[in-house]
Amino acid sequence: MTASPSAPGARLTANLGLTERVLAGPRMRRLLGVVEAGLDRVEENLAAELRVTDALADSTSRYLYEAGGKRVRPMLTLLTAQLGSGTTDHVIAGASALEMTHLGSLYHDDVMDGADKRRGVPSAHTVWGNSVAILTGDLLFSRASQLMAQIGERAIRLQADTFERLVLGQMHETVGAQAGDDPVEFYLQVLADKTGSLIAAAAQAGILFSDAPAEYQQPALEYGERMGIAFQLLDDVIDLSADPGETGKVPGTDLRAGVPTMPYLLLARAADPASRALKATIDDGVARIADGADPAILDEAMTHLRDHAVTEATRTRAYEWSDAAIAALEPLPSGPVREALEKLALVVVDRSS
Repeated sequence: MTASPSAPGARLTANLGLTERVLAGPRMRRLLGVVEAGLDRVEENLAAELRVTDALADSTSRYLYEAGGKRVRPMLTLLTAQLGSGTTDHVIAGASALEMTHLGSLYHDDVMDGADKRRGVPSAHTVWGNSVAILTGDLLFSRASQLMAQIGERAIRLQADTFERLVLGQMHETVGAQAGDDPVEFYLQVLADKTGSLIAAAAQAGILFSDAPAEYQQPALEYGERMGIAFQLLDDVIDLSADPGETGKVPGTDLRAGVPTMPYLLLARAADPASRALKATIDDGVARIADGADPAILDEAMTHLRDHAVTEATRTRAYEWSDAAIAALEPLPSGPVREALEKLALVVVDRSS
């Protein structure tokens, strides 16, 4: 199976929900019912766990949760759990905790990136300010840890190890590549830590908390991390989308905030005069925006970057990492679960938001 842009049926299912796209077809009917029932339980659990007696904290904690989301991580946990004893209470708790960790990280990311929108709504820090947004993220991390503590030591270890990688990934992204670092390889490691680690944890959680065979843990980890990189590379393409109504973000949000993305890093490698001129324009615009200029000064440059070959090259890299994720599944038994995981790796690089 390949994550090529012309994968059979990919465009026909583009407007369906994630679960329906991954679990389409008669062979998947039973698994679809199991996963949907599990996702309902996760949603009920999240809604309950995100309730806070303090009125302000209650509003801020539920803000991004109620804005929606793909729920890729809970779905992945529920899928891999079917390789063991299925959707246990511990599987639901673990899936909920990891989704809560993801939500908490979004509050922090938007503050550090200066993002104005998230999931189609104003970002939390634009509504309540930076301090409240950061503290809300901290509160969600705390709640996630409480959920993991209900499962036991192995869950606490998984949460702690994953959180460490999330923090290191964000720290490295903030500081940037240093002398002697290859900027592209450095960026891929940031993606592995910031995005891949949490998706890998979601895949592992299903194995661990359903008591599936231990030999499935490493393939699940490798699959999740590679899929996370593919997911984020495609996000770099989506970040340049001409349709903010579809993506919920202003085109080029990350770059305008001075956060390098793969198209920009590949542009920096290009030697032709037009590419060098475009990079210089972007660099100058980012510096001026940092000094208070209107971010709209980079609108034209973002359009040129979206249409540049480096953006299509980034999409191609996303397909390659999706293929690598699928290859990692080889040790898992054939059947609907493995087939669904393969489809999920394809779907994350065939989306528009």
